[in-house]
Amino acid sequence: MARDPAGHASPSVYETGRLVSLAPWLIHHAERVEHLLAAQRPDGAWGGPEGYALAPTLSAVEALLTALRRGDAAWLPDAGGRLFRAVDGGLRALYGRLPGRVALPDLPATDLTVPALVEAVNGHLDALRAGDSGLAGWRGARPLPLPAGLDGARLDRVRALVATGRPLPEKLLHALEVGGAAARRAGGVVLAGPGTVGASPAATAAWLGVPEAGAASGVAAAVTYLEDVARRQGGPVPCATPIAVFERAWTLSILSRAGLAPPVPPRLLAGLGAAIGPVGAATGPGLPADADTTSVTLYALARLGRPVDPSPLWRYDTGEHFCTWQGEDGESVTTNAHVLDAFGWHLTHGGGADPRLDPVVRRLTHWLVDRQLPDGAWRDRWHASPYYATSCVVLALTGHGLGSQLAGTVARAAGWVLAGQRADGSWGRWGGTVEETAYAVQVLRAAGTAAPADTGPALARARRYLSTMEGLDGEPALWHDKDLYRPAVIVGAAVAAARHLVRDHAVGTADGTESRTTPLISAA
Repeated sequence: MARDPAGHASPSVYETGRLVSLAPWLIHHAERVEHLLAAQRPDGAWGGPEGYALAPTLSAVEALLTALRRGDAAWLPDAGGRLFRAVDGGLRALYGRLPGRVALPDLPATDLTVPALVEAVNGHLDALRAGDSGLAGWRGARPLPLPAGLDGARLDRVRALVATGRPLPEKLLHALEVGGAAARRAGGVVLAGPGTVGASPAATAAWLGVPEAGAASGVAAAVTYLEDVARRQGGPVPCATPIAVFERAWTLSILSRAGLAPPVPPRLLAGLGAAIGPVGAATGPGLPADADTTSVTLYALARLGRPVDPSPLWRYDTGEHFCTWQGEDGESVTTNAHVLDAFGWHLTHGGGADPRLDPVVRRLTHWLVDRQLPDGAWRDRWHASPYYATSCVVLALTGHGLGSQLAGTVARAAGWVLAGQRADGSWGRWGGTVEETAYAVQVLRAAGTAAPADTGPALARARRYLSTMEGLDGEPALWHDKDLYRPAVIVGAAVAAARHLVRDHAVGTADGTESRTTPLISAA
């Protein structure tokens, strides 16, 4: 982490598709097209299961249609036929998904990105129906409908705002690409840090357009930013970069809470401290400060002996719970669990002089308890898996919650986790994963005496599963942005923490004996 100022996030089909469409001049364009072709699923879609496929599939189809109509296939080796087949499969997948047959997940800006992409794909289909040469095969394609519950009203308002040239809300910048033509050099946009708009390659490319020679310094900075991002993974790009504050805060808090305390370079801790300003900390340059990043950064610094005044968090207090940012639509249990971590730590480590801390810790405890689902789990808007949300809440409640109802709440959560273990010792929403198994282990270990009686054997099975898994290749992306993604270092830290937490639970071998010699952290 100390060597990498950007952080590590997996490539996004959605974001990569936007660069194929918006920036064919950018280095590694052919590799981005190849990435889209290689990432298509056998059913013609792209992305995760269920509704998680919609935004990436729309983005890939629109990008490949743009590439075809632009003539990219003429200089991409053997791409013509593959592009045609990929678009055909993608359109068929979309026709099967869009007429209200799948629920949309709560991804950031979905109510903007999906209408914008449907409009763009339909624009291509309109051109084909008008006789666009060479693509006659889709002239009869019918327009794509919007998913049930979505319309273009908010998109229209956003585009009108972008066109005024007035300053734009920071949270809108991350999805500036939905602004269409009005986004190019929009007057209300200020580039951040390394030359990015909203820490988003797509938003930056939409603002930049085609860079001209001798342009102003802001244009040159945006070009450099995009080139650097494109080089990092050889073409494909993540939804958000840089994310160093997010990566460092989460990783250090996970490791320290689990009892793993590797030496942390002082400059890394100093950088985290410097990230907290009067309004808190942001995931990275170009993104707004938010209560989630602020609270985890505060908690990590406090655990590592560098406590910082938590007063920036108060600006996110709604009086009932804490919003992730001002004007948030909805609410987040994981954000509030992290705020409970931060305030709870300060309350029990010398913060008793602030009379607000005890009442807010009690209020957050009750708020989180009240949002436990009937099955014992929690679910949240920042991660696809309930195991992540449940681990965040259980760790906060057992570490810092105040109230007599906690034992029953934690017992129900542990019971839900225990019931979901798979035969191979793993846990997962759609299938067993190392990441979700790590979160399940954290819940069961944090539950302590509130955990069911058969927790010990379950943890032994989990240790065996974790000991046989090497790396995260092939694991699904589970974190929410405009598309699903994986913050690799954070997930690696969660897995390392889980291996450490189950180190005392025996691993059964094929002959029925027990082994305690399996490396604990090797794959992280």
